[in-house]
Amino acid sequence: MRALQYREVGGKPEVVSVPDPEPGPGQVLLKVSAAGVCHSDIAVMSWTAEQLTFPLPLTLGHEGAGTVAAVGDGVRGVEIGESVAVYGPWGCGACVMCAQGKENYCVRADELGIMPPGLGAPGAIAEYLVVDDARHLVPLGELEPVANVSLTDAGLTPYHAIKGTLPKLVPGSAAVVIGTGGLGHVAIQLLRALTPARVIALDVSEEKLELARTVGAHEAVLSDERAADRVRAMTGGAQAVFDFVGVGPTVATATSVAAAEAEVVIVGIGGGVAQVGFGAIAFDASVRAPYWGSRGELIEVLELARAGVVDVHVETYSLDEAPEAYERLHAGKVNGRAVILPNG
Repeated sequence: MRALQYREVGGKPEVVSVPDPEPGPGQVLLKVSAAGVCHSDIAVMSWTAEQLTFPLPLTLGHEGAGTVAAVGDGVRGVEIGESVAVYGPWGCGACVMCAQGKENYCVRADELGIMPPGLGAPGAIAEYLVVDDARHLVPLGELEPVANVSLTDAGLTPYHAIKGTLPKLVPGSAAVVIGTGGLGHVAIQLLRALTPARVIALDVSEEKLELARTVGAHEAVLSDERAADRVRAMTGGAQAVFDFVGVGPTVATATSVAAAEAEVVIVGIGGGVAQVGFGAIAFDASVRAPYWGSRGELIEVLELARAGVVDVHVETYSLDEAPEAYERLHAGKVNGRAVILPNG
Protein backbone atom coordinates (compact mmCIF):
# COMPACT_ATOMS: atom_id res chain seq x y z
CA MET A 1 0.00 0.00 0.00
CA ARG A 2 0.98 3.67 -0.21
CA ALA A 3 1.54 5.80 2.87
CA LEU A 4 2.90 9.19 3.92
CA GLN A 5 5.94 8.70 6.12
CA TYR A 6 8.40 10.79 8.09
CA ARG A 7 11.50 8.76 7.36
CA GLU A 8 14.55 10.52 8.79
CA VAL A 9 15.23 13.22 11.35
CA GLY A 10 15.02 16.63 9.72
CA GLY A 11 13.52 15.24 6.54
CA LYS A 12 10.24 16.06 4.84
CA PRO A 13 7.27 13.67 4.73
CA GLU A 14 7.14 11.57 1.58
CA VAL A 15 4.75 9.17 -0.08
CA VAL A 16 6.19 5.64 -0.17
CA SER A 17 5.10 2.06 -0.77
CA VAL A 18 5.02 -0.20 2.30
CA PRO A 19 3.80 -3.76 2.87
CA ASP A 20 0.05 -4.26 3.16
CA PRO A 21 -0.85 -4.57 6.85
CA GLU A 22 -2.83 -7.47 8.28
CA PRO A 23 -4.76 -7.42 11.57
CA GLY A 24 -3.47 -9.63 14.35
CA PRO A 25 -5.57 -11.08 17.19
CA GLY A 26 -7.87 -8.43 18.62
CA GLN A 27 -7.00 -5.91 15.90
CA VAL A 28 -9.08 -4.23 13.20
CA LEU A 29 -7.98 -3.30 9.68
CA LEU A 30 -9.50 -0.13 8.24
CA LYS A 31 -9.58 1.05 4.66
CA VAL A 32 -8.90 4.71 5.34
CA SER A 33 -11.54 7.15 4.11
CA ALA A 34 -9.96 10.33 5.47
CA ALA A 35 -7.06 11.44 7.65
CA GLY A 36 -6.42 14.84 9.22
CA VAL A 37 -3.22 16.90 9.18
CA CYS A 38 -2.22 18.53 12.46
CA HIS A 39 0.39 20.93 13.87
CA SER A 40 1.36 18.15 16.29
CA ASP A 41 2.82 16.27 13.31
CA ILE A 42 4.96 19.29 12.46
CA ALA A 43 6.13 19.45 16.07
CA VAL A 44 7.19 15.79 15.90
CA MET A 45 9.09 16.45 12.67
CA SER A 46 10.97 19.29 14.37
CA TRP A 47 12.33 17.10 17.17
CA THR A 48 15.96 16.07 17.37
CA ALA A 49 16.97 12.40 17.35
CA GLU A 50 17.35 12.60 21.14
CA GLN A 51 13.80 13.92 21.56
CA LEU A 52 12.13 11.20 19.49
CA THR A 53 10.68 8.44 21.64
CA PHE A 54 9.97 6.05 18.76
CA PRO A 55 11.86 4.74 15.74
CA LEU A 56 11.57 6.07 12.22
CA PRO A 57 10.12 5.72 9.64
CA LEU A 58 6.70 6.74 10.95
CA THR A 59 3.46 6.73 8.96
CA LEU A 60 1.82 10.05 9.87
CA GLY A 61 -1.80 10.84 10.75
CA HIS A 62 -3.46 10.70 14.18
CA GLU A 63 -6.92 11.71 12.94
CA GLY A 64 -8.43 8.78 11.07
CA ALA A 65 -11.71 7.45 9.76
CA GLY A 66 -12.44 4.50 7.51
CA THR A 67 -14.43 1.38 6.81
CA VAL A 68 -13.75 -1.94 8.50
CA ALA A 69 -11.94 -4.12 5.94
CA ALA A 70 -10.93 -7.11 8.10
CA VAL A 71 -10.73 -8.18 11.73
CA GLY A 72 -8.35 -10.37 13.69
CA ASP A 73 -9.22 -13.33 15.87
CA GLY A 74 -11.43 -12.53 18.83
CA VAL A 75 -12.72 -9.17 17.60
CA ARG A 76 -16.33 -8.37 18.43
CA GLY A 77 -18.53 -5.31 18.17
CA VAL A 78 -17.65 -4.14 14.65
CA GLU A 79 -18.90 -5.25 11.24
CA ILE A 80 -17.09 -5.50 7.92
CA GLY A 81 -17.91 -2.39 5.87
CA GLU A 82 -18.90 -0.31 8.91
CA SER A 83 -17.87 3.37 8.81
CA VAL A 84 -15.94 4.35 11.94
CA ALA A 85 -13.80 7.08 13.48
CA VAL A 86 -10.58 6.24 15.32
CA TYR A 87 -10.11 7.29 18.94
CA GLY A 88 -6.43 8.25 18.92
CA PRO A 89 -5.00 8.38 22.46
CA TRP A 90 -4.63 4.65 22.98
CA GLY A 91 -4.05 3.33 26.50
CA CYS A 92 -3.68 0.01 28.26
CA GLY A 93 -7.44 -0.35 28.78
CA ALA A 94 -7.05 -1.60 32.34
CA CYS A 95 -5.62 1.15 34.59
CA VAL A 96 -7.73 3.44 36.76
CA MET A 97 -7.88 6.14 34.07
CA CYS A 98 -8.60 3.77 31.17
CA ALA A 99 -11.40 2.21 33.22
CA GLN A 100 -13.10 5.62 33.05
CA GLY A 101 -12.58 5.89 29.30
CA LYS A 102 -9.77 8.42 29.88
CA GLU A 103 -7.15 6.62 27.84
CA ASN A 104 -5.62 10.01 27.07
CA TYR A 105 -4.40 9.90 30.68
CA CYS A 106 -3.41 6.21 30.79
CA VAL A 107 -0.93 5.73 33.63
CA ARG A 108 0.85 2.78 31.96
CA ALA A 109 1.12 3.84 28.32
CA ASP A 110 4.75 4.94 28.60
CA GLU A 111 5.73 1.86 30.58
CA LEU A 112 4.10 -0.45 28.03
CA GLY A 113 5.26 1.48 24.96
CA ILE A 114 1.70 2.23 23.82
CA MET A 115 1.61 5.13 21.38
CA PRO A 116 -1.13 6.81 19.34
CA PRO A 117 -1.40 6.16 15.61
CA GLY A 118 0.68 8.71 13.75
CA LEU A 119 2.49 9.71 16.94
CA GLY A 120 4.53 6.56 17.42
CA ALA A 121 2.36 3.78 15.98
CA PRO A 122 1.66 3.64 12.21
CA GLY A 123 -0.86 6.36 11.38
CA ALA A 124 -3.84 7.01 9.16
CA ILE A 125 -2.31 8.82 6.18
CA ALA A 126 -2.15 5.55 4.31
CA GLU A 127 -4.47 3.36 2.30
CA TYR A 128 -4.97 1.06 5.31
CA LEU A 129 -4.62 1.39 9.08
CA VAL A 130 -4.41 -1.29 11.77
CA VAL A 131 -6.27 -0.29 14.95
CA ASP A 132 -5.06 -2.09 18.04
CA ASP A 133 -8.47 -2.73 19.61
CA ALA A 134 -12.11 -2.40 18.57
CA ARG A 135 -12.77 -0.20 21.63
CA HIS A 136 -10.82 2.52 19.85
CA LEU A 137 -13.45 2.74 17.11
CA VAL A 138 -16.59 4.87 17.27
CA PRO A 139 -19.35 4.36 14.68
CA LEU A 140 -19.84 7.28 12.31
CA GLY A 141 -23.19 6.09 11.03
CA GLU A 142 -24.58 8.72 8.70
CA LEU A 143 -21.78 11.21 9.40
CA GLU A 144 -19.62 11.87 6.34
CA PRO A 145 -16.00 10.80 7.09
CA VAL A 146 -14.18 13.62 5.27
CA ALA A 147 -16.16 16.37 6.99
CA ASN A 148 -15.94 14.78 10.45
CA VAL A 149 -12.62 12.92 10.70
CA SER A 150 -10.95 15.92 12.35
CA LEU A 151 -13.43 15.80 15.19
CA THR A 152 -11.28 12.95 16.56
CA ASP A 153 -8.71 15.59 17.58
CA ALA A 154 -9.65 19.07 16.36
CA GLY A 155 -13.09 18.51 17.90
CA LEU A 156 -12.28 16.25 20.83
CA THR A 157 -9.36 18.29 22.16
CA PRO A 158 -11.20 21.63 22.43
CA TYR A 159 -14.32 19.87 23.72
CA HIS A 160 -12.29 18.32 26.54
CA ALA A 161 -10.65 21.68 27.24
CA ILE A 162 -13.97 23.53 27.32
CA LYS A 163 -15.98 20.96 29.26
CA GLY A 164 -14.17 21.61 32.52
CA THR A 165 -14.80 25.35 32.30
CA LEU A 166 -18.55 25.18 31.73
CA PRO A 167 -19.53 26.11 35.34
CA LYS A 168 -17.69 29.43 34.90
CA LEU A 169 -19.24 30.31 31.53
CA VAL A 170 -22.52 31.68 32.82
CA PRO A 171 -24.63 34.48 31.30
CA GLY A 172 -22.56 37.67 31.17
CA SER A 173 -19.24 35.80 31.07
CA ALA A 174 -16.57 36.00 28.39
CA ALA A 175 -14.46 33.28 26.76
CA VAL A 176 -11.30 34.05 24.77
CA VAL A 177 -10.01 31.76 22.01
CA ILE A 178 -6.41 32.38 20.93
CA GLY A 179 -5.66 30.76 17.58
CA THR A 180 -8.64 30.16 15.29
CA GLY A 181 -7.18 27.42 13.07
CA GLY A 182 -7.92 23.70 13.09
CA LEU A 183 -8.82 23.44 16.79
CA GLY A 184 -9.71 27.05 17.52
CA HIS A 185 -12.44 27.44 14.92
CA VAL A 186 -14.11 24.31 16.32
CA ALA A 187 -13.72 25.63 19.88
CA ILE A 188 -15.64 28.78 18.91
CA GLN A 189 -18.54 26.66 17.66
CA LEU A 190 -18.51 24.52 20.79
CA LEU A 191 -18.53 27.58 23.05
CA ARG A 192 -21.47 29.04 21.15
CA ALA A 193 -23.38 25.73 21.32
CA LEU A 194 -22.66 24.90 24.95
CA THR A 195 -22.49 28.27 26.72
CA PRO A 196 -24.07 31.74 26.78
CA ALA A 197 -20.60 33.33 27.01
CA ARG A 198 -19.42 36.17 24.81
CA VAL A 199 -16.73 34.61 22.57
CA ILE A 200 -13.71 36.69 21.60
CA ALA A 201 -11.28 35.25 19.04
CA LEU A 202 -7.64 36.25 18.51
CA ASP A 203 -5.41 35.43 15.54
CA VAL A 204 -2.67 36.97 13.43
CA SER A 205 -4.39 37.36 10.05
CA GLU A 206 -7.63 38.86 8.80
CA GLU A 207 -8.39 35.64 6.89
CA LYS A 208 -8.36 33.60 10.09
CA LEU A 209 -10.34 36.24 11.96
CA GLU A 210 -12.95 36.17 9.22
CA LEU A 211 -13.27 32.39 9.67
CA ALA A 212 -13.72 33.02 13.41
CA ARG A 213 -16.55 35.46 12.71
CA THR A 214 -18.12 33.05 10.24
CA VAL A 215 -18.27 30.22 12.79
CA GLY A 216 -19.73 32.40 15.53
CA ALA A 217 -17.19 34.59 17.35
CA HIS A 218 -18.85 37.69 18.77
CA GLU A 219 -15.60 39.66 18.43
CA ALA A 220 -12.42 39.03 16.44
CA VAL A 221 -9.20 40.79 17.52
CA LEU A 222 -5.82 40.90 15.81
CA SER A 223 -3.33 39.04 17.99
CA ASP A 224 -0.53 41.57 18.46
CA GLU A 225 1.15 43.43 21.31
CA ARG A 226 -2.04 45.43 21.95
CA ALA A 227 -4.44 42.47 21.92
CA ALA A 228 -4.49 41.96 25.69
CA ASP A 229 -5.38 45.60 26.32
CA ARG A 230 -8.20 45.39 23.78
CA VAL A 231 -9.64 42.24 25.32
CA ARG A 232 -9.46 43.62 28.86
CA ALA A 233 -11.21 46.77 27.68
CA MET A 234 -13.98 44.64 26.16
CA THR A 235 -14.45 42.27 29.06
CA GLY A 236 -12.81 43.53 32.22
CA GLY A 237 -11.27 40.05 32.27
CA ALA A 238 -12.43 36.74 30.78
CA GLN A 239 -13.74 33.83 32.83
CA ALA A 240 -12.12 31.27 30.50
CA VAL A 241 -9.18 31.61 28.11
CA PHE A 242 -8.15 28.93 25.64
CA ASP A 243 -4.73 29.16 23.99
CA PHE A 244 -4.56 26.85 20.97
CA VAL A 245 -1.12 28.15 19.97
CA GLY A 246 0.90 27.86 23.17
CA VAL A 247 3.95 29.98 22.28
CA GLY A 248 5.41 32.44 24.78
CA PRO A 249 3.54 35.57 23.60
CA THR A 250 0.15 33.85 23.37
CA VAL A 251 0.53 32.27 26.81
CA ALA A 252 1.39 35.71 28.21
CA THR A 253 -1.71 37.16 26.55
CA ALA A 254 -3.84 34.30 27.90
CA THR A 255 -2.81 34.83 31.51
CA SER A 256 -3.03 38.62 31.28
CA VAL A 257 -6.67 38.70 30.11
CA ALA A 258 -7.93 36.25 32.75
CA ALA A 259 -10.33 37.54 35.39
CA ALA A 260 -10.29 36.57 39.06
CA GLU A 261 -11.22 32.89 39.49
CA ALA A 262 -10.83 32.34 35.73
CA GLU A 263 -9.46 29.24 34.05
CA VAL A 264 -6.61 29.55 31.56
CA VAL A 265 -6.33 26.46 29.39
CA ILE A 266 -3.08 26.00 27.44
CA VAL A 267 -3.81 23.54 24.62
CA GLY A 268 -1.21 24.50 22.00
CA ILE A 269 2.18 22.81 22.13
CA GLY A 270 4.30 25.80 21.16
CA GLY A 271 6.50 25.51 24.24
CA GLY A 272 5.30 28.65 26.06
CA VAL A 273 5.29 28.58 29.87
CA ALA A 274 2.76 30.45 32.00
CA GLN A 275 3.92 32.65 34.87
CA VAL A 276 1.82 31.71 37.88
CA GLY A 277 2.11 33.16 41.36
CA PHE A 278 0.88 35.95 43.60
CA GLY A 279 0.69 39.08 41.49
CA ALA A 280 1.60 37.29 38.26
CA ILE A 281 -1.99 36.34 37.40
CA ALA A 282 -5.45 37.41 38.57
CA PHE A 283 -6.46 36.29 42.04
CA ASP A 284 -7.51 32.64 42.29
CA ALA A 285 -7.15 32.06 38.54
CA SER A 286 -5.98 28.59 37.56
CA VAL A 287 -3.91 27.32 34.64
CA ARG A 288 -4.13 23.82 33.20
CA ALA A 289 -2.72 21.97 30.22
CA PRO A 290 -5.12 19.21 29.10
CA TYR A 291 -4.37 16.52 26.55
CA TRP A 292 -6.79 15.24 23.89
CA GLY A 293 -9.98 13.76 25.47
CA SER A 294 -11.76 10.62 26.63
CA ARG A 295 -13.54 7.98 24.55
CA GLY A 296 -16.86 9.06 26.00
CA GLU A 297 -16.18 12.66 25.04
CA LEU A 298 -15.50 11.64 21.43
CA ILE A 299 -18.94 10.03 21.34
CA GLU A 300 -20.39 13.29 22.68
CA VAL A 301 -18.57 15.37 20.05
CA LEU A 302 -19.91 13.18 17.26
CA GLU A 303 -23.40 13.61 18.68
CA LEU A 304 -22.93 17.37 18.47
CA ALA A 305 -21.99 16.93 14.82
CA ARG A 306 -25.16 14.91 14.25
CA ALA A 307 -27.11 17.74 15.83
CA GLY A 308 -25.55 20.15 13.35
CA VAL A 309 -23.93 22.46 15.89
CA VAL A 310 -20.29 21.83 14.89
CA ASP A 311 -18.91 21.89 11.37
CA VAL A 312 -15.19 21.57 10.58
CA HIS A 313 -13.94 23.79 7.76
CA VAL A 314 -11.81 21.40 5.66
CA GLU A 315 -9.43 21.57 2.71
CA THR A 316 -9.01 18.20 0.97
CA TYR A 317 -5.87 16.74 -0.59
CA SER A 318 -5.00 13.49 -2.34
CA LEU A 319 -2.31 11.24 -0.88
CA ASP A 320 0.15 12.54 -3.48
CA GLU A 321 -0.65 16.08 -2.35
CA ALA A 322 -0.14 15.29 1.35
CA PRO A 323 3.40 16.76 1.52
CA GLU A 324 1.99 19.99 0.10
CA ALA A 325 -0.69 20.02 2.81
CA TYR A 326 2.04 19.97 5.47
CA GLU A 327 3.90 22.77 3.73
CA ARG A 328 0.75 24.89 3.63
CA LEU A 329 -0.01 24.15 7.29
CA HIS A 330 3.52 25.08 8.35
CA ALA A 331 3.24 28.34 6.39
CA GLY A 332 -0.07 29.20 8.07
CA LYS A 333 -2.01 28.93 4.81
CA VAL A 334 -4.53 26.28 5.85
CA ASN A 335 -7.79 27.93 6.87
CA GLY A 336 -9.41 25.29 9.09
CA ARG A 337 -8.24 21.68 8.81
CA ALA A 338 -6.40 19.88 6.01
CA VAL A 339 -7.77 16.39 5.28
CA ILE A 340 -6.05 13.71 3.19
CA LEU A 341 -8.03 11.21 1.10
CA PRO A 342 -5.65 8.23 0.87
CA ASN A 343 -8.02 6.20 -1.31
CA GLY A 344 -9.63 9.16 -3.09
